[in-house]
Amino acid sequence: MYTQRPMYAIIEDSGTQIMVRKDDVLDIDLRKIPDGTTTLTFGKVLAVGKEDGSVASIGLPYLDKVTVTAEIIGIKRRAKTVLNKYSRRKGYRRHKGHRQSYVQVKISDIIL
Repeated sequence: MYTQRPMYAIIEDSGTQIMVRKDDVLDIDLRKIPDGTTTLTFGKVLAVGKEDGSVASIGLPYLDKVTVTAEIIGIKRRAKTVLNKYSRRKGYRRHKGHRQSYVQVKISDIIL
């Protein structure tokens, strides 16, 4: 059954803008997190609004005293991306792989 989520926020994290709602699960860029830390706070909130179409609050560039808190689920890694380069008849072959780490968080509250 559809549950209505009445409030959303647009936050800035690591140069990207992300639209979040309560109970959303996000993958954000990896950062140094001290041991024992269970929550993250996002202070760069660009806008806050309601789903019913009412007027949103927009910051210039950020809203004062508005924060978004999130619970840390864990540090995870994406599937490996493999890059192969090949030139026929030239004896040129390159094989390279990359695996990105990220922090998975669950939005717990939007504090106005």
